This record gives sequence, structure tokens and C-alpha cells, in this order.
Amino acid sequence: MDYTNILSDFKDEITTITINRPSKLNALNSATINELHDAFEAANEDHNTKVIIITGSGEKAFVAGADISEFADFSQAEGGDLAAEGQELLFDFIANLGTPVIAAVNGFALGGGLELAMAAHFRVASNNAKMGLPEVSLGVIPGYGGTQRLPQLVGKGRAMELIMTAGMIDASKALLYGLVNHVTTLEELIPFVEKIASKIMRNSPVAISAAITAINAGYQDGKNGYEMEIVEFGKCFGTEDFKEGTQAFLNKRKAVFPGR
Repeated sequence: MDYTNILSDFKDEITTITINRPSKLNALNSATINELHDAFEAANEDHNTKVIIITGSGEKAFVAGADISEFADFSQAEGGDLAAEGQELLFDFIANLGTPVIAAVNGFALGGGLELAMAAHFRVASNNAKMGLPEVSLGVIPGYGGTQRLPQLVGKGRAMELIMTAGMIDASKALLYGLVNHVTTLEELIPFVEKIASKIMRNSPVAISAAITAINAGYQDGKNGYEMEIVEFGKCFGTEDFKEGTQAFLNKRKAVFPGR
């Protein structure tokens, strides 16, 4: 599929999706959000893709925020629709994908950019990265899940301070807060993330998808994470991956998971 605002590349069972608007510091507009949805959907449906990496083009920015010019004149109703549609189409969609998603945060991840990174299953940052949710400086709040995912990752107090001050933190503080899992140099960022991806790909994709579902349930209203764990655990026993994994263990050989 041809895209205008993003790139999608498949290699060695990894699909790397790159936001490609360097002149705009990869800012998110509606066209980019729609293209990202399509690319993530295609990668998730591709049985050959075991891990998805999301990153930004260039050395300055992962995503420097949303394209404010698109919604500066919106009404109250239009603003609500913007958040609802964006969350459903992209941010919640990514968070609930069965394929693992790693955000490789290269440079600025602000506003919608940080919200995109937080929707991924975990994050690795380059040491030049800066992260923040500056929306209150524009008279609005984060609308793509930021008020929910940031406290889950860094705690309520730190999230309150970051959002209310509209401040930025650097990669080392993001690591200290637990917002990112690792920090590398910019040059090492993608190879480092690919190395983590290779470790993930040794394991059962069916079990990984089940684990994502169970973990997410613990953070969703109206769902009991423990009950979901029981359900997903039980389902695993009916899969070919479970049979392969247990037989490989018992026969002291490396498992070759069929992904079913």
C-alpha cells in the first residue's frame, strides 16, 4: 500500500512504521492518523509480522504533537468527536493489538506524539528524546488517552505535575519515571529495539497476544484482570502453540511455534 505521510517496511518478521513528515516534525494530522490505522491494521493481519516498531523520520522528532491548525476553530462538539474518533481509530486500536508494538522514540514526543508512544506496549527512547503533554498551555487537555495512560505509567502525582505544568522531561528522567524501558544513543535506537523484538519473536505469538489481552484488562473499567487471565490461560491449552511449546520443552529441543 502506498502512503503519503508514513512509511511501512517489513524485514525479518518485523514491520517498522515510520511517521514521515520531517518538515512538520512528524506532527499528527487526520490524514496521518488514518494512514497509521491502515498500516497497523495491515501489519497486525499479516501472519508474517511478529513485532511492530513505530518511530519518526529524521533525528529531531518522534512526533512533535498534533497539527493544531486542523482543529483551532473547532466547536465543543467537534472537539469531542475529534478525541473519540482518534482514540478509537488509532490510540486504543494500537493498545489492544494482538501483535506487540514497540515505540522507538527518537527526539521530541509531545502531546499526541507522547500519547501515540504510550499507546504502544512499551517504549525505548534515544538520549536526545524530550517528552511531555503541553496541551494545557493551549487551553485544552490531552485528548488521545494521555490523562489515563500517563498516570498508569508514571503514577498519579507525577502525571498531574507533568500535565499541569505543560513541562517536558528528558530521556533519563523518563527512564527514572518508568515512562520508557530503555535509553540508547540515537544511532543505536533501532538496532536495540530490533534486538528486543528478536527476543519476543522466539516465543509463542498466540501466548503473547493472550498476555496483552490479560494485562490490558487490568486497566479497563468493568473488567477484572484476574478473571481475564484465567480465561486467556485456559484458551492457550487449546492452541497448537501450547502443544508445540510443551513438547519442545519435554523433548529438550527448541520450539518452532506455528502461531495458531
